[in-house]
Amino acid sequence: MSLYQDFKPSILFLAKFIGLYIVLNVAYGFYLDASKGEADVMTKWVTEQTASIIDAYQDKIATGPKEDLKSIFIYKDSQAILSVYEGCNGLNVMVIFVSFLIAYGKIGKRMLWFIPLGIVVIHLFNILRILLLFHVTISMPDFLYFSHKYLFTAFIYIAVFGMWALWIFKVNEK
Repeated sequence: MSLYQDFKPSILFLAKFIGLYIVLNVAYGFYLDASKGEADVMTKWVTEQTASIIDAYQDKIATGPKEDLKSIFIYKDSQAILSVYEGCNGLNVMVIFVSFLIAYGKIGKRMLWFIPLGIVVIHLFNILRILLLFHVTISMPDFLYFSHKYLFTAFIYIAVFGMWALWIFKVNEK
């Protein structure tokens, strides 16, 4: 048996995953370009949702564009606390999630409900991540870089890996 035949399923998975990831990222780039130098709709939406949650238990929370217009501030008492950029909107994580699922298996009824469910889970985890970053910025600003770069990035990817594992071992298996 040839080396290609031995690894054919893995090679096909990687080819589908990488191809779909590239296509979806190009589409994402067009989406960002359509924002015409302002923060994109998803970034605004995620920021406003996070601010609404914080505002439910703290007073004087607001959002507004940063000077560069490509990010949105969350304000507390008219003071900018946290800047939410395009990369914080969760869309790229959703692209990775969807690319994996489609590359892994056949598109069927289970995938048609699992992909939207996974996107909602990622979105909720992302809002929680931004909310936690807001509180880290206020209470432990020296811990912000580590929290943003490593801790909460791992937090959201653990949610993605959990969804993938659920798909592989439970949902897709049946």
